[in-house]
Formats: sequence, C-alpha cells, structure tokens
Amino acid sequence: MSLSPEYDRLFIDKQSPDVYRSMSAVAGEVTATAEAAGLDRLLVELVNIRVSQLNGCGFCLDLHVRRAVKNGETPQRLAVLPAWRDVDLFSPTEQAALALAEALTTLPDHHARERERTRAREALTADQFSAVSWLAITMNAFNRISIISGHPVRPRPA
Repeated sequence: MSLSPEYDRLFIDKQSPDVYRSMSAVAGEVTATAEAAGLDRLLVELVNIRVSQLNGCGFCLDLHVRRAVKNGETPQRLAVLPAWRDVDLFSPTEQAALALAEALTTLPDHHARERERTRAREALTADQFSAVSWLAITMNAFNRISIISGHPVRPRPA
C-alpha cells in the first residue's frame, strides 16, 4: 500500500506539540547546565554537530553549524571535525567532550566505553562530564525527532 504524498511525512513535533515543548524545555535546561559547568558555547555546538554527523541528521547539522559559525567557530575546525582525533586543532577539554559524545552516540562495546569514560573523567570536571553527557543524550533525541519526521533542509542564500 502506497501512501499519497500528503502522508509521506509526519512531523512528530507538530503531531505531539506538548511532548516537543517538553523536549525543548529539557534542551534549555541542558544548555544552562553546560554553561554553569563552564562549557563555552562553541564546545556545546561542536558536541551537537558531532552527534548529528554520526546520526546523519541533515536538519540538525544545518542548524548547529549555523549556530557555531555565528558564535565564532572557524570553517577549518568545522571541516575537520569528523577527524578531530587526527588533528591538533581541538583542546584537551574539547577532545574529551567529543570522545564522550561519540561513545554515548555509538554505544561501542564495554571496554571502548570505559576507555572513553575514563578519558573524559580525567579531562572534565564532574559537572562538565554530566553536562556533556546530557548534551549528547539530548542531541541524539532531537536527531531522531528530525530524522523520523523528515525535517527538510532548505537552501539559503550564501
């Protein structure tokens, strides 16, 4: 059975707006927690972008790359973000946050998770570790909302 074009996409954020508002409130609390833990806005956006890259969420990538650029992120760092382990452009705190976010997104085997958790705990305070964890968890949820809904990425003038 083939659905007509009007049924191809169901924006679950629009279908269940109360749930989406709750998710947005959680995201606001997570951002405030990250700020209170001393994580700057660029690190928050790097985590959001990296999680979205791993999940293949075009809508969230478009949104968070724009936010990162607006907050001063460089095109060079954005371009090499998928290879962050192989370049010397990210601080130890950023590296720990990215490693933790990747582990929470991909859920590797136990030993790999423990290795990344230990690395993150060595470089991040308890508050920062918690904040980065919540950032990754929340971004993963928003990626899934956008992916299942088929949120479009529309062209913008350069």
